[in-house]
Amino acid sequence: MDMFKKEKSKHLGLRIDDELHYKLHYISRYEGRSANAQVIYLIRRAIEDFEKQHGKIEKEEM
Repeated sequence: MDMFKKEKSKHLGLRIDDELHYKLHYISRYEGRSANAQVIYLIRRAIEDFEKQHGKIEKEEM
C-alpha cells in the first residue's frame, strides 16, 4: 500500500505548541521516522484501537 499516491493523499495542517512539536520530533527521530510518518503511524494506531472496540469503519460512497 502506497500511502503517498498523489490522487489519494490529503493535506492536514495542525497547530501545536512548541513543546508538543519538540517532543513529536524527538520521538520521531528516536523511532527512525519523519514527524509526518510518526503522526500517520499514531493516527493508524488510534483507528486500529477504535475499530477493535467499536467495529470496522467503512468508507461511505460520496
